[in-house]
Amino acid sequence: MIGRTMLLSIKTKLKLSKAQETIMSKHAGIARFTYNWGLATWNNLYKDGLKPNKYILKKFFNNHVKPEFEWIKEKGICQKITQYAFDNLGSAFDRFFKGLGKYPNFKKKGHHDSFTIDASGKPIPVGGKSIKLPTIGWVKTYEGFPHTTCKSITISRTANSWFIAFASEQEHEPTVKQHDVVGVDLGVKELATLSTGVVFPNPKHYKSNLEKLRRLSRKFARKVNGSQNKYKAKIQLAKHHANVANLRKDTVHKITTYLCKNHAIIVIEDLAVANMVRNHKLAQVIADCGFGEFRRQLEYKAKKFGCKIVIVDRFYPSSKTCSNCGHIQDMPLKERTYNCGNCSHTIDRDLNAAINLSRLATPVKAY
Repeated sequence: MIGRTMLLSIKTKLKLSKAQETIMSKHAGIARFTYNWGLATWNNLYKDGLKPNKYILKKFFNNHVKPEFEWIKEKGICQKITQYAFDNLGSAFDRFFKGLGKYPNFKKKGHHDSFTIDASGKPIPVGGKSIKLPTIGWVKTYEGFPHTTCKSITISRTANSWFIAFASEQEHEPTVKQHDVVGVDLGVKELATLSTGVVFPNPKHYKSNLEKLRRLSRKFARKVNGSQNKYKAKIQLAKHHANVANLRKDTVHKITTYLCKNHAIIVIEDLAVANMVRNHKLAQVIADCGFGEFRRQLEYKAKKFGCKIVIVDRFYPSSKTCSNCGHIQDMPLKERTYNCGNCSHTIDRDLNAAINLSRLATPVKAY
């Protein structure tokens, strides 16, 4: 098999000193200020009947606004962060105009703090557990990087931890597949049921950590606004939310990696997650499953491991169709076993759906 080169993103936690954390906070603050200034100016220009874009805003900001604020040009501050702030604003409006996202909101301090820097077009070398950031200098990481180069680097903060992420070209070889086709039925009771009979249970990370989340939320709400204890309680709560999110991502990563490594064709349903969470009785557990993240990971790992993803129309009656004779009958959610009224075939509801999905794929040779 011939190896394939593709662009992959790498993200890991930074090991920073107090001084370095301060520098990162300053960069995130400048990026936030630039983004908010751009959004406010965009709104004002639009109200005046004009059609703004990121290029006009960037040019005006660099020539007339930036020179007035000395703290933006402080020593040790990478000046590229304002450029990427306008690029992010432009991308947000592009998604909005295409109907892929909501109207951009103003950024708040402490919420999704991040910034992007580069080396003025030059490749940035990375490798090992240390990396030299443009202008900022050397920083350490908890995990080692592969020796490669990247064009830009994004630094972000979750709770009180800073993370570094970048994209680089890496070579990957398609894996040997154990199965030609597999149907995957995603659900609430079992997170994923495969047509091969393999079942991945739903760990329900949010539900198992809900009591602690409630306790930390009450603790945070009772602290005096603006106090140091309020800030500490906020960090505790944010850390626990991040931990639950990481547990959920880890589960999805393990399942999607197994699927893409061992199956040539993977068939899944096009689930309307936004509509599913409107059911208030199931909204919490559906959101905890991470169906959207599941599909996102499958799509990029399919390219990495050399397999094909087939998306089935959401209205296909995979759960209502008998996998033995093709008879279609109603299947309420409470019924976990499919008992065919035509041929008396009995099978687990989720396995029946997965088998039906697997039959909608045409075997093809993987990459």
